[in-house]
Amino acid sequence: MIKIVFPDLSEREFEKGITPLEIANSISLSLAKKCMVAKFNDEIIDMNQELTKDGKIELILGGEDGYEDLLNHSCAHMLAQAIKQLYPNAMFGVGPAIEEGFYYDIDLGDIKLTEDDLPKIEKKMQALVASGETINRIVVSKEEALELFKNDIYKKELIEELEDKVTITIYRQGDFYDLCRGPHVSSTKWLKNFKLLSISGAYWKGDAKNHQLQRIYGTCFATEKSLKEHLINLEERKKRDHRKLGKELDLFMISEFGPGFPFWLPNGMILRRNLENFWYKIHTEVGYQFVQTPIMLNKELWEISGHWYNYKENMYTSVIDEKEFAIKPMNCPGGMLVYKNDIHSYRDFPLRIGELGLVHRHEASGALNGLFRVRNFTQDDAHIFITEDQIEEEIGRLIDLYDYVYKVFKLSYHIELSTRPLDKYIGEIATWDKAEKALAIAMEKKGIKYVLNPGDGAFYGPKLDFKLKDSMNRIWQCGTIQLDMNLPERFDLNYITETGEKKRPIMLHRALFGSIERFIGILIEHFAGAFPLWLAPKQIIIIPVNNDAHLEYAKYLESLLKEKDIRVSVDERDQKMNYKIRESQTKKIPYTIIVGDQEKESEKVTYRHHGSNESITISIDEFIVMIQNEIRSLGN
Repeated sequence: MIKIVFPDLSEREFEKGITPLEIANSISLSLAKKCMVAKFNDEIIDMNQELTKDGKIELILGGEDGYEDLLNHSCAHMLAQAIKQLYPNAMFGVGPAIEEGFYYDIDLGDIKLTEDDLPKIEKKMQALVASGETINRIVVSKEEALELFKNDIYKKELIEELEDKVTITIYRQGDFYDLCRGPHVSSTKWLKNFKLLSISGAYWKGDAKNHQLQRIYGTCFATEKSLKEHLINLEERKKRDHRKLGKELDLFMISEFGPGFPFWLPNGMILRRNLENFWYKIHTEVGYQFVQTPIMLNKELWEISGHWYNYKENMYTSVIDEKEFAIKPMNCPGGMLVYKNDIHSYRDFPLRIGELGLVHRHEASGALNGLFRVRNFTQDDAHIFITEDQIEEEIGRLIDLYDYVYKVFKLSYHIELSTRPLDKYIGEIATWDKAEKALAIAMEKKGIKYVLNPGDGAFYGPKLDFKLKDSMNRIWQCGTIQLDMNLPERFDLNYITETGEKKRPIMLHRALFGSIERFIGILIEHFAGAFPLWLAPKQIIIIPVNNDAHLEYAKYLESLLKEKDIRVSVDERDQKMNYKIRESQTKKIPYTIIVGDQEKESEKVTYRHHGSNESITISIDEFIVMIQNEIRSLGN
């Protein structure tokens, strides 16, 4: 017998091997019909999975939010089942849940699907929902699995890569089988709120040398309302696409002569410089020094750092004076040489060295995406050298800095702590334990809740990842703090302790934006191109009602504002005033000043804020003070 504890803390004993579905049936037949999945000891399991030990159980009903990954993974299987019924010769790659949805990679031979085929596939999936196919978990041997998938070369390849004695989990719904660890919902009836979104190509296992499959993307939610809200969000994202807005607002361009290498246009350069100046200012205030390291360095450096052996295929190389050189894919090795340039003692620590360093990485052409995936970008790097005893305090300072910056841009976030991998890691376990504890304590002292990712740290140290949420509810990985015990060892870095001994410093890698280019792409979409006043390339446009009568006063206002370092210009084109006002709104200029007889005679300013139709008239001095205060406050 096993003892099962329910959410109300009541307890019952059941025969060993009972399933959550059988437990639900023992309570109420109607309850069992409403159950989608179960939680056992806080782990999601299938309704038909056998329970063999004591534990607490929670029965999850269909329609409950918070289980989107489960729904999307199950819906990927239902997509594959529909495809198999429509195209019996189809073979399948992988079909995981992803952020906000799912996909499945499919080989249909000579049949090429288009977006026009999606409604037909959706109709078949809707029929599977209506039929309420039960989804069953089956455990088989490797030999049985190979026999079951003998006609699918991709599933066979995945199975053959597994150890011989391993048991394999299969999921069956109707006459369709899929290879999967699970868990899944109990029935296809819980998958009714889905939508197929797009089709693209994808190489098997992400390798361009392999066969290209067709990838179908979709999404699934617990309720119709959540699905509709998400689809509306997707439409809004299309309007905010940073590539579209980047062109409309004259921020950047990509040329066919340099795929993946962005060109910054004048407006984009103003935006970029404002962001960089902000970065330098906040880091100077908290004790950082700044360096610039070369873009190209000798092969020997990259051998010491390990990049030559582990990352060479992503590096651009050349030969200079009969020696091999590489353009840097990251700034860290150059930062190590900067550290070694001097002798350091414990009195120098924390030593905070920042660099806005331009790096180059070879990305596959198919992966390039505006500013989000490029081949050259500027990392807002810093390398901080500390003693072990300083880890906790320095992490606390970094969290404060990150929190301030993300609030400036109105980006919420959560933090994930990744700890020591089980096998491939360097350094002493005691050092890892101390570092991980220091990271955790630093967050706990700040009252910050975090997600723990056991075993997901880099081989050289634990890390904190900052996951940002934008105005479209998308999650972006930007900020990171990585504790490195590898490069100080590889580069033989030392400092002099209080007792005069040499010791390895602890090094923190950290990036706040991640990269300037990608962060700007995120900001374009986050603000829909309507940047805060301090960041906007053009802050004010002045429109004379009539050039003959009002241009002189408009130029006078322009000169006053320029004296205060405000980015302003006069629109003196021979166009109608309403046309100019509409264009100002389209270009998302924060303030539009209209100059007519009343303003000229009273020496006042009539302005409109972007997105508002209200016109407000105030004195010139009041307007200048208002603008300066808004810039100074960074819009907060």
